[in-house]
Amino acid sequence: MSNSKSDNVWDYKPRWCQPWSILLTGITLIATCWFLTQRLWLTLLLSIPILLWWFVFLILYPRTLQQQLNTERIGESID
Repeated sequence: MSNSKSDNVWDYKPRWCQPWSILLTGITLIATCWFLTQRLWLTLLLSIPILLWWFVFLILYPRTLQQQLNTERIGESID
């Protein structure tokens, strides 16, 4: 049996922190803001931190963790 770690970064996160839940939460917040206020400027203002949140957790986090796992594998293969 191999002790290698999973290549899927989402295997390390709980269900509430999966890509589908992050996207669904952001979309729900943006849509709710629009339907309650009907103010484009307010909806766009709310969208900015949500888009940043998506960028960090859906793009930067997986990329960084994948690089870390690759670095650890290289270190293990040298030992």
